Amino acid sequence: MTIITIAQLTIREAQRRKILWAALLMGILFLLVFGIGLHLIWREMTLDNPYDAPEMFEVPANFLTMAGLYVTNFLVVIMAVLISVASISGEIESHLVDILITKPMNRRDLIMGKWLGFGVMTTLYTFMLGGGVMLISRLVTGLALRQPIAGISLIALNALVMLTVSIAGGTRLSTLANGVVAFMLYGLAFVGGWVEAIGGLFRNETAVNLGIVSSLLLPVEALWRKAAIIFQPRMTGSTSFAGPFVVTNEPSDVMVVYAVVYIVGLLAFALWSFQKRDM
Repeated sequence: MTIITIAQLTIREAQRRKILWAALLMGILFLLVFGIGLHLIWREMTLDNPYDAPEMFEVPANFLTMAGLYVTNFLVVIMAVLISVASISGEIESHLVDILITKPMNRRDLIMGKWLGFGVMTTLYTFMLGGGVMLISRLVTGLALRQPIAGISLIALNALVMLTVSIAGGTRLSTLANGVVAFMLYGLAFVGGWVEAIGGLFRNETAVNLGIVSSLLLPVEALWRKAAIIFQPRMTGSTSFAGPFVVTNEPSDVMVVYAVVYIVGLLAFALWSFQKRDM
C-alpha cells in the first residue's frame, strides 16, 4: 500500500513540476511534425505515380515509419532518464530524504514507489508516441505494421531499463554523475549496436561479439532490433534499408528475458544500496 501511495505522489509531483505537461506537449509536437513531414514526403513520392503498383511504395513507407519509431525509442529512453535522474540523488542532496525516512516507511518502499510511478508514466508515454506514429503512418501511407503491441512493448521495456539504471545510480552517485553514467552507457550500447550490425553485414565475428558484449552491459539496442524485426520481419533485414533499420543478426528471445532479469537485478541493487547508505 505504501508503494502505491509513493507512486501516486511521484506522478502528482511530476504534474506539479509541469514535467508531464511538458512531455505531453513535446510528444504532440513530435507527432505533428512527423505527420506533416510524412504527408508532404508521401505526396511528393506518389504525385506522379499511379497506385496500380502499390508494392513499389512498400519500402519507402516502411522506412519512414521505422524512422518515426526509432525516434520514438530514442525519445522515451531519454525521457526515462531525465525524469528520474534526480529522484533519489536530488532528495539526498537536498536532505529531503531525511524527512521521508523518519516517517513509518521502509526505504525499500521509497525506491519501489518511485520506480513504479515513473514506470507508469514512461510506459503510457511510449504507447502514446508509438501508437501515434503507427496511426499517422496508416492514415497517410496505408501501412499496417505486424504485431504493433508486441513491438511497442519492447520499446517500453527499453525505457524501463534506462529508468532502472537511473534510479539505481541515484542511490550512490550525485545527480550530475548519475546522468553522465546513464547517457554514456546508452552511447556505448548505441555504438555497440552499430558495430554488431556492420560486423554481421560483413561476417566479422569479432565485431559481432563486441556488439553482444555491449548489449549485455545495456540491452537497449538489442531490444530495439528485436522490436524492428517484430514490426517488419521481412523488410528490416533487407539491404534496401540503412542505418538503424538493418538487422543482420536478430536478437534471440533470450535477450528479452535477459532485459527483464537486468531490471530485476538492478532494482535489487538499488534497494540494497539505498538501505545501506548513510544519510
